[in-house]
Amino acid sequence: MQHNESLRNVAIIAHVDHGKTTLVDGLFKQGGVFRADQQVDDRVMDKMDLERERGITIAAKNCAVNWNGVKINIIDTPGHADFGGEVERSLSMATGAILLVDASEGPLPQTRFVLRKTLEAGLPVVVVINKIDRKDARPQEVLNEIYDLFIDLDANEHQLEFPVLYAIGRAGVAMNNLDDEQKDLSPLFDAIVKYIPGPSYDPDEPFQMLVADLDYSDYLGRLAVGRIMHGTVYSKESLACIGEDGQPKPLRATKLHADDGLQMVEVEKAVPGDIVVLAGIEDVTIGDTICTRDNPRAMPRIRVDEPTVSMRFGINTSPLAGREGKIVQSRAIYDRLVKETLRNVAVRVENTTDRDAFLVKGRGEFQMAILIETMRREGFELSVGRPEVILRKDENGKVIEPIERLYVDCDEVFMGVVTDKLAQRKGRMLNCVNNGTGRVRLEFSVPSRGLIGYRDEFLTDTKGTGIMNSYVEGYEEWRGDFPTRYTGSIVADRAGAGVAYALFNLEPRGVLFVEPGDPVYEGMIVGEHNRDNDIDVNATKEKKLTNLRASGKDENVTLTPVKKMTLEHALHFVREDELVEVTPLSIRLRKAELSAMKRYQIAGKRKTS
Repeated sequence: MQHNESLRNVAIIAHVDHGKTTLVDGLFKQGGVFRADQQVDDRVMDKMDLERERGITIAAKNCAVNWNGVKINIIDTPGHADFGGEVERSLSMATGAILLVDASEGPLPQTRFVLRKTLEAGLPVVVVINKIDRKDARPQEVLNEIYDLFIDLDANEHQLEFPVLYAIGRAGVAMNNLDDEQKDLSPLFDAIVKYIPGPSYDPDEPFQMLVADLDYSDYLGRLAVGRIMHGTVYSKESLACIGEDGQPKPLRATKLHADDGLQMVEVEKAVPGDIVVLAGIEDVTIGDTICTRDNPRAMPRIRVDEPTVSMRFGINTSPLAGREGKIVQSRAIYDRLVKETLRNVAVRVENTTDRDAFLVKGRGEFQMAILIETMRREGFELSVGRPEVILRKDENGKVIEPIERLYVDCDEVFMGVVTDKLAQRKGRMLNCVNNGTGRVRLEFSVPSRGLIGYRDEFLTDTKGTGIMNSYVEGYEEWRGDFPTRYTGSIVADRAGAGVAYALFNLEPRGVLFVEPGDPVYEGMIVGEHNRDNDIDVNATKEKKLTNLRASGKDENVTLTPVKKMTLEHALHFVREDELVEVTPLSIRLRKAELSAMKRYQIAGKRKTS
């Protein structure tokens, strides 16, 4: 095997908010991607609106910089475990990784997740301890924790001898030692060239490329992205694609592109190790092998972890359907979901007995919320159910469920309420660390279904000061039932518009979700009931007027301001018999069965059965 020493393919992996995208900004600025006088936005790699709004990386993206004659392809990966499929397919293009760890927080659950995938792929790692300028930075302790994590993940001897750098990503500086002068990121560039090997290839093998990502261009059609494992490819060359069935299909790549900075530039040929984009290939999916027609040979397909959460996606069947969204047909929703599976290997779509509803499986409710939010911004109108965990059976026929390792960091005074709430959700405390600083670190083993909807409650219980992170640890035996919600729903019993007089008299019953003038319909949830049962109410009732007028007769109605329901909160709030109605303009909650009469009949049958 030979190495292409003019190339380095490196993935940047880290926990959420440890500074990946900010560090990539610094690498661009010092790698000559921008002119000296060019005005550049922060976090240039976060191209999606949702990424910029939420401050997280959702989709893995490629870019390239040149350093002392070596082209460095940088792959920016998501740090959230729900987007683990992006990490797994991105690592198939990399020959090494930069592990970024916060100098104060240290390795967190998602750090463990992305590092485990990297070590399993056998990639060398360069460790960068970032944000050493924080007042609470503890770089030496964090380094010891990183060593413990590597040992815990069964890293081999070569992987354990990782180089360590210290950085301030925001300032664009990196150092080999803590007391070195803070200049620029050249120590990091030098470490990448020195410790990350060039892509290996066999000079005798024909052209082979594993498709790791898909994109679409209105001008070029379907785009297949991947790393060339062996051989050389030329623009407009006749090639073959080997799919999951193992049969080669002829194709012709109309154009060949490679990354140059943030841009894709057209090239005539690409050499082994290059990350390229082939345009004009219509029938291709992630994991396919593109090779020569004369000698077609498939490579091992990209395998990702199984999905753990499923959700029902269907058409909007409420009386307000079609008023706010442009795309409402079930076929259009299904086609959009299938398109998502082509670009995201961690998402799967299945048909259900209801031809207007589909079952979507993924890694977590946050991934599902991002998909729904993306669809509603594209003009879709749909209804979705509560996220549910995917259960399995072991070899003995017993039901097993996904279990997560949960890490909580909160003030001492909130330790009791956090422990109590997690115990109700069948959580088991594994560890408790109190360093005498006023904050405690707790470690739990909790069923995944117990964490659905708990994050909002956790932030309320800890007054917004708590931090919680988790990752899926595996499957264990079913731990038993527990209530998902201790409150009921206030349900409208007729159509109309919300009236201040009616809503004012409903306020003592619970927390309302609608304001005066908002449209309501039979079966729509207008509030959260204080008790555990549902109640049907008239939210459109007006005050009876008479000809008599007296002092004090007309009271001023002052309503409590309504906190607008977010998509994540709505998904966490609904029960099994409830749906979230999602349109480009509104998020409403409703009963799956809108008719109050039919709901009473269903409840009566359950009692008698």
